[in-house]
Amino acid sequence: MKSGKRAHLSLADSSSEEGPLTGPVEDYLKAIYGLGRGSVSVATNDIARQLDLAPASVSGMVRRLADQGLLTYERYRGVTLTNLGRRAALRTLRRHRVIEAYLSGALHYPWDRVHDEAERLEHAASDELVDRMAAAIGEPATDPHGAPIPSREGHMDETEYLSLAELGAGYGARVVRVSDDDPEMLRYLGELEIMPGAEIVVISKAPYEGPITLRVSGTLLSIGPALASQVMVEPLTDMEAPAH
Repeated sequence: MKSGKRAHLSLADSSSEEGPLTGPVEDYLKAIYGLGRGSVSVATNDIARQLDLAPASVSGMVRRLADQGLLTYERYRGVTLTNLGRRAALRTLRRHRVIEAYLSGALHYPWDRVHDEAERLEHAASDELVDRMAAAIGEPATDPHGAPIPSREGHMDETEYLSLAELGAGYGARVVRVSDDDPEMLRYLGELEIMPGAEIVVISKAPYEGPITLRVSGTLLSIGPALASQVMVEPLTDMEAPAH
């Protein structure tokens, strides 16, 4: 089931005591926020996997970020963002997701290409430019993949949803968000019409990690649990599949 929570922190000043943050530092903070929702402790090994870096390199950077007041680190417990680090992470996420939304909505980039473009642009774009982009496309609440966009004031929708893999047979749901890390996966999901806003009914689930049969836009199709786990959904209580 989903659980609703909204974070509210001003993004006006998210620089450390040593001045504006570098791109690599912003990448670290964004990764830590994504892994721990900004408040849960995150293991350094998980950060290393997320950023595809050596654990020793991550340990060194974590110590530097702790010295800058951006996070706290406790041995055997992991890394937690401070309020300053959380603001910086949300600021970077806002830039990234607004750029994605602008590329998609104003420039008609396909949804499988906007993530990599935004990764390149997010550290260079000013807050003013990002705000103008957002205004030009109607202040979107989410990016093309359904991920929430932090507001200028630091409001962040942190609602957690079920994955499609967790939805029981015989129930329907609306797609809320999909993972944006794999362009090939996004292209495939697009071909299947499994995108934010789509309504899906789980017809059956084979045992032992077998295929999941779905009805999407009136079409029956099957996907594996690994792919289904990358699709976040909101169950629709008034929408049930037939028994057979």
